[in-house]
Amino acid sequence: MEQFGRLTAIVAPLDRANVDTDAIIPKQFLKSIQRTGFGPYLFDEWRYLDVGQPGQDCSNRPVNPEFVLNQPRYQGAKILLARENFGCGSSREHAPWALKDYGFDVIIAPSFAEIFFNNSFKNGILPIVLDEVTVDQLFKEVQAQEGYQLTVDLEAQTITKPNGEVIHFEVDPFRRHCLLQGLDDIGLTLQYAAEIRAYEERRKQEAPWLFMHLHEIAEKFDQI
Repeated sequence: MEQFGRLTAIVAPLDRANVDTDAIIPKQFLKSIQRTGFGPYLFDEWRYLDVGQPGQDCSNRPVNPEFVLNQPRYQGAKILLARENFGCGSSREHAPWALKDYGFDVIIAPSFAEIFFNNSFKNGILPIVLDEVTVDQLFKEVQAQEGYQLTVDLEAQTITKPNGEVIHFEVDPFRRHCLLQGLDDIGLTLQYAAEIRAYEERRKQEAPWLFMHLHEIAEKFDQI
């Protein structure tokens, strides 16, 4: 997982509440368990005017010009501004995979569905919870100013507006540490690789039968 420290990027405003994971990445794309390749299908039913299918080339599909991500002013956005209860619905991890693959590193909203919130951190996305008044103001500013950018500093836990105003946000210290260091669950485990190997070697000496192949166990029984 990539490290996350500080990001200055364009903000895309998705002015919809209760955006569920099926809207983020529709069910027909869940056949793959690879973490990449889902970006072109993010918000598929809203971005395109036809029904998308896995493996489809999206470059020639008819797009919905009214959808925010299809508007030229929001191209290259890495920060998504959303409304309350973002990521509700089923617990599919494909949702943060699709958001990350598209290019979003930060999502700002008044609230998130709990499982989506947890999955975002595990996949290198920083979900930031701000109060509704602050989010409302950000929506107004983003929509009023083309090319609107925010600077998100995870270490300082701040968001800086173009006018210099600073917004502070809270984040769990452990999750903050993992994002700063680029550690997912596997990365956290591999920090103890030496200890794991030492334990396995010790267990081989203490209980060698646990490490035998089936044919070796059968031979032992034949000798009894």
